[in-house]
Amino acid sequence: MTIPIDDHMVHRGDGVFEVIKCKEGKIYQLDNHLERLGKSAASISLALPKCWKDIKTIISQTIRYGEERNCLIRLLVSRGPGGFTTNPFECPESQLYVVTTKPPSYGEKTKKGVSMITSNIPIKPSYFANIKSCNYLPNVLMKREAVTAGVDYSIALDERGFLAEGSTESMGIVSKDLILKFPKFDRTLRGITLSRVHDLAYDLVTKATLNGVSFCDIKKEEAYDSREIILLGTTFDILPVIQFDGHEIGNGTPGKVYKELRILLNNDIRYNEQLLTPVWDD
Repeated sequence: MTIPIDDHMVHRGDGVFEVIKCKEGKIYQLDNHLERLGKSAASISLALPKCWKDIKTIISQTIRYGEERNCLIRLLVSRGPGGFTTNPFECPESQLYVVTTKPPSYGEKTKKGVSMITSNIPIKPSYFANIKSCNYLPNVLMKREAVTAGVDYSIALDERGFLAEGSTESMGIVSKDLILKFPKFDRTLRGITLSRVHDLAYDLVTKATLNGVSFCDIKKEEAYDSREIILLGTTFDILPVIQFDGHEIGNGTPGKVYKELRILLNNDIRYNEQLLTPVWDD
């Protein structure tokens, strides 16, 4: 795929994107991802391309051409080519790029857990945090920070010192009193996977595995002392954090809530026909 160097997505990060999962030939939560992309585009006054009316067909055709039933769909909408200034009006029309890639393997991490540190990179202002734009420099620096520190992930704090989100990951904790807590969406991206896990978690409340589910402010000290920490995202679904800033979380192994949520989410991805869009007519 060739992209013009004067495409504003290239030299300004002027575009929006989504990453969507295709599992066993079925796309998971396609409508929710498309809706969020539409909101991101509207937030930056980016008109969707004329071919958008056929977007589901385009995505399905791209997957079929790749002949891979398990893949990630990377959907990008750019302001388009036109020049090298910051003036968005020099771009005559927006552009659509659809790419499918093989998902990375997280096998060992799902079983053994991952490590995490607090990030020193300033959090995005609320307005930009809620737009899934192609301007990802802070996210890149957060990932570099984690790799340099020899851990898997870093997590940002907001200006008041409350936990926010990772470079590409949402997070949550299981508190001492068995409440599954997630950071509020006013300072973080409204995660598609997190939102679905939030809904699925009420099944664990019914079973008394959890006492409740909540969006609230979370201090990192509460996370240090929590029963469990989880990360959530389209590429890996859900991961257990067993170490945060050098503090062992729980007993240092993936916890019960994580394991049960992973089963619930895996079943949802495979069998929830209301959230699945078939690519092939089997």
